[in-house]
Amino acid sequence: MIKEKKDLKYIYGPVASWRLEASLGIDPLSQEEKICTFDCIYCQLGKTLVYPYRRRIYVPTEAIIGELKALPEIRINYITFSGRGEPTLAKNLGQMIRAVKAIRPESVAVLTNSSLMSQPEVREDLVEADLVVAKLDAYSSASFEKINRPQPGIEFNIVVEGIRQFRVISSHRLALQIMFVEENKNHPEEFWPILDYIQPDEIQINTPLRPSPVQPLSQEEISKIKRCFSTYNEFLPEGRKINLISIYDVKPRAVSSISDENTLKRRGKV
Repeated sequence: MIKEKKDLKYIYGPVASWRLEASLGIDPLSQEEKICTFDCIYCQLGKTLVYPYRRRIYVPTEAIIGELKALPEIRINYITFSGRGEPTLAKNLGQMIRAVKAIRPESVAVLTNSSLMSQPEVREDLVEADLVVAKLDAYSSASFEKINRPQPGIEFNIVVEGIRQFRVISSHRLALQIMFVEENKNHPEEFWPILDYIQPDEIQINTPLRPSPVQPLSQEEISKIKRCFSTYNEFLPEGRKINLISIYDVKPRAVSSISDENTLKRRGKV
């Protein structure tokens, strides 16, 4: 048990994650307000007030590494880049990942909303991670606008193409996270052609169980959606089967956090 809580600026957790077990979070933006390219209807962090126009360095890599080196001994499964906004907006994300891997043995994950994966430099940064969890809540341009409410200029087809291009260049694990809410719960089969195109290793079936502006789906509704993806899996050849996991499948084990409550508030969707 970790008795002393630390007031950390950039790192939070470890937190118990339903998909990453014990995960130590790094927020590469670390700003008071959410900075994101989306304004998702379900976002636990509230409304996006200002859309960013370009990537930039929000936190120096050296500051992240300094805080990481000062941590007490902890047992974790992943170090995860996620926080109050979209982590790929950090222009030094790739440098951060390389620096973390140089001093820590754990696997590194990035949780991204996929909005900037059409940019080659973003894909090059993400290739450094052992696991990329790419959000894809929509199955069409209309559902994309309704659920994710993207920054002007970000289009559904370009987002899908960006994820596909990343799949082509990456030999590491790629998971698609789909947040199911009322607006898309009746359309899981609409994702099938997209899955054919992207060929992810895993589908993470999510619904907003944390405090959110929208209601989560029930366990029964999520189970029905998972069965739909299981049917899709049956059509795939051996070696192409996709791992399926839902938020109701796993009860995360208890994890003792080193960061105080204020730091934990910046927690992303780990």
